[in-house]
This record gives sequence, structure tokens and C-alpha cells, in this order.
Amino acid sequence: MTLEERKMTNTSIIQNLVLENREKLSISGVVDVLSFDDQVVIVETELGLLTVKGENLRINKLSIDTSEVVVEGEIYHLAYSENDLEKKSSGFLSKIFK
Repeated sequence: MTLEERKMTNTSIIQNLVLENREKLSISGVVDVLSFDDQVVIVETELGLLTVKGENLRINKLSIDTSEVVVEGEIYHLAYSENDLEKKSSGFLSKIFK
């Protein structure tokens, strides 16, 4: 499901990202934590995949019940991407082999 489809089907999606001094990131609207280590944390949110990059990253709080995650460390980069597998499979090679 693309971001536009999500907006059309559920207009009540609210997600907050609060970054304090590039050291503490509070994320709401979390569905799952897909992977994490001390340099990259990948979180599935209601609005797509959120990638957090930095150094000495750690998950300080994880609550799937309240859909909240708190990441602490030296945060350098935040980026959203779609988690739709259909978009990933529509690459150059898949078009050639159709």
C-alpha cells in the first residue's frame, strides 16, 4: 500500500518524531522493529519504513502496546521508505524477465 492509499483509507494516522539534541529520538505510530544494531535501526511505522542511522544507537524504550520506540545515541540520519514488496519487485531486472 502506497502512502497515498494509506492517506485515503485512514485519515486518522498520526505519527510523531521528536528528536532531542540529535541524541534521543521518540517515535510514535510504530508497528514493528525490523532490525537494529549500534549504527542502524529500521522501524516499520504506519507511514512506511523509518531508517535511523548514527553511532552507539540503542533502543531505550520499546512498547508495541502503545506503538512507541525511543532510540538513543548519536543520530545522524532519518529517512522514510515504502515497505511495499511490489515496489521492490518492479525493478529493472524484473521488467526484463516479464
